[in-house]
Amino acid sequence: MSQTPDSAVRTYIQQHRAAFLDDLTEWLRIPSVSAQPDHADDVRRSADWLAAKLRETGFPTAEIWPTAGAPAVYAEWPSGDPDAPTVLVYGHHDVQPAAREDGWNSEPFEPVVRGNRLYARGAADDKGQVFFHTLGVRAHLAATGRTAPAVNLKLLIEGEEESGSPHFRTLVEEHADRLTADAVIVSDTGMWSEDTPTVCTGMRGLAECEIRLYGPDQDIHSGSFGGAVPNPATVAARLVAALHDDHARVAIPGFYDGIVELTDRERALFAELPFDEESWLRTAKSYATHGEAGHTTLERIWARPTAEVNGIGGGYQGPGSKTIIPSSAMVKLSFRLVAGQEPDRISKAVRAWAESLVPAGIRSEIAFTGSTRPCLTPLDHPALQSVVRAMGRAFEQPVRYTREGGSGPAADLQDVLGAPVLFLGISVPSDGWHAPDEKVELDLLFKGVETSAYLWGDLAGTWRRAR
Repeated sequence: MSQTPDSAVRTYIQQHRAAFLDDLTEWLRIPSVSAQPDHADDVRRSADWLAAKLRETGFPTAEIWPTAGAPAVYAEWPSGDPDAPTVLVYGHHDVQPAAREDGWNSEPFEPVVRGNRLYARGAADDKGQVFFHTLGVRAHLAATGRTAPAVNLKLLIEGEEESGSPHFRTLVEEHADRLTADAVIVSDTGMWSEDTPTVCTGMRGLAECEIRLYGPDQDIHSGSFGGAVPNPATVAARLVAALHDDHARVAIPGFYDGIVELTDRERALFAELPFDEESWLRTAKSYATHGEAGHTTLERIWARPTAEVNGIGGGYQGPGSKTIIPSSAMVKLSFRLVAGQEPDRISKAVRAWAESLVPAGIRSEIAFTGSTRPCLTPLDHPALQSVVRAMGRAFEQPVRYTREGGSGPAADLQDVLGAPVLFLGISVPSDGWHAPDEKVELDLLFKGVETSAYLWGDLAGTWRRAR
């Protein structure tokens, strides 16, 4: 009796499980910490290791792409089918700093299995989730009898994500012709929990600024001059107070123009998730929820734009009192953006808003740092549905939907390549990204392998029908 593709995939994975873990362990031993100059050679060694392993996997092209910082790895495996879609997988091979004295129970770069968990820096973020695609594509070939993937498969594995991806957009723009894809799969993400597999459909963008306010040319006596000249610290407080209305909506004119609102279906799908608000508050080290009226906590952190005060200062900060009007003050603001919001347009709106509130006698300077655009893939997009079906086959249960409240380089891929961004990850919140004792659940890691094995055939068939 012949095996079904599912059983063939699972058999292949089981037969190669030990060798896969041996390889992953070898990679995890390389301390590819991009934020620390002393590890620059290790980051390069990590890239070299991965490129060699991808060639061994079967990728006919695997290259090191240098940047002004740390190197990225690019690989490509053409399908051979002229109608096949092209898929680009994104991840990163650099990791966060880690040392035993930070609170690890074992050496962070000496991987160890305890129970059914693999502990090491990068086990989940992101080497484990990058590497599951190598066994996944081999299982896909073994189960289907193919000699090349059902899609034109490309990988771009960054070396600076943990340092803020300072050169990533330039890298993508320089190589846009080779990175052209119909869809982007980001495997630097997670799911709701071990018992609730999910796919992420979008990520918020980000804009940040610092507003500096200047009044008197020096600190002056508040008795001699107070009440007669404008105080920059008072202006800073008024800016902060004017940032939201009484319903916690951002009060900057034009801020919400053009945003993509949640659909009723999306709100219903969010509501299906087993969200425990009390537990979430404990994780947040906070004592009450707060935010835009008319929206749940999950809606607020995933699908609504925000304005946050990240810092405010001015005047005397030492012990006791010093009765002055300070010469300057500052406010640091950040804005999480949703689909339909453009960072450039938001920065113009913030500038106009701030300038309208600054009185005569106060000079203001507003400086915006680098920004990230939001990305969102509609629920009915055929590529997204392929990810959902592939994950559902692997986990043998329904797959639910989330979004990501933070920001990342995925939006650069969407911007430059004009391709939808999809998220495929198996990490869970307890994996401890950036923390001591980072780990990956081995059962989930191999569910990621299995999902990858199913995805390419499903995506090729669905895309052929959709195009």
